[in-house]
Amino acid sequence: MTPTAPPAVVRETSLPFPCRRGKVRDVYDLGAELLIVTTDRISAFDVVMNEPVAGKGAVLTQMSAFWLSALADCSPHHLKYVASESRVPHGCQPHAATLAGRAMVVRKAAPLPIECVVRGYLFGGGWKEYQQAGSVSGVRLPTGLRQAEKLPAPIFTPSTKAASGHDEPVSFERACELAAGQAAGGAALLQEARRRSLAIYSAAARHAEARGVIIADTKFEFGVCAGELLLIDEVLTPDSSRFWAAEQYRVGISPPSFDKQFLRDYLETLTWPKTPPPPPIPPEILAQTAARYAEALRRLTGSEA
Repeated sequence: MTPTAPPAVVRETSLPFPCRRGKVRDVYDLGAELLIVTTDRISAFDVVMNEPVAGKGAVLTQMSAFWLSALADCSPHHLKYVASESRVPHGCQPHAATLAGRAMVVRKAAPLPIECVVRGYLFGGGWKEYQQAGSVSGVRLPTGLRQAEKLPAPIFTPSTKAASGHDEPVSFERACELAAGQAAGGAALLQEARRRSLAIYSAAARHAEARGVIIADTKFEFGVCAGELLLIDEVLTPDSSRFWAAEQYRVGISPPSFDKQFLRDYLETLTWPKTPPPPPIPPEILAQTAARYAEALRRLTGSEA
């Protein structure tokens, strides 16, 4: 059997269009549309690591595209098509091999100023807040819950979008105020975003459970295009979600995961202060991170990156 070639590594792209670079994505302005290229960069604690994770961008793009087509409540959304070697925007043909499978052409939308976070389990920042206040983003929870415990029902816990540094959790009422301050009807749009976020999470959680994966939490983004509320950005990926192996899940511990938590856990063993510059990441940590992303894609979609 011929061994599978390792995935090409794309840390940064350079296309002939205006570009805005995020932690992971290179976003190009095509005029009427955007071209979102998901690179293999990886961030942790809001710091981009120097070393990329091979194939990660393709996993994130393919997983987002899967959910957008599989779940009814994801529509309407911004995706027009995923780039392939035979289909790329005009002017991008020389870069088709790089863009194939990792770039999306999308409708432009004005993003809501809120991250739409849904939690089905008590973990991460939500667990820390619960220990201090007995609530998460203003949502009161029963007493006596333990780390990683399943919540009685999924909860919507919005957060602000920080231009730099960490997003900050806010109550739903405060999130509505922020949305209303950005645009007329913003509060109503956020109420619809909450409804859709909970519906998408619930449907995805059922799909994942049947495939041995627990979606502990996730975050969505929404934007407005021509008066329509669109689901935008990435959807239910290992970068935006916590995916746990159901067969290894235990209440009270940090369950083994198919996402960047593995990298975070490694970084927590270092004396690094979680500010730039990042520490060097050993090849074995990068390889194991890549394997977890690929396993998430395989389990949830049945596809290989």
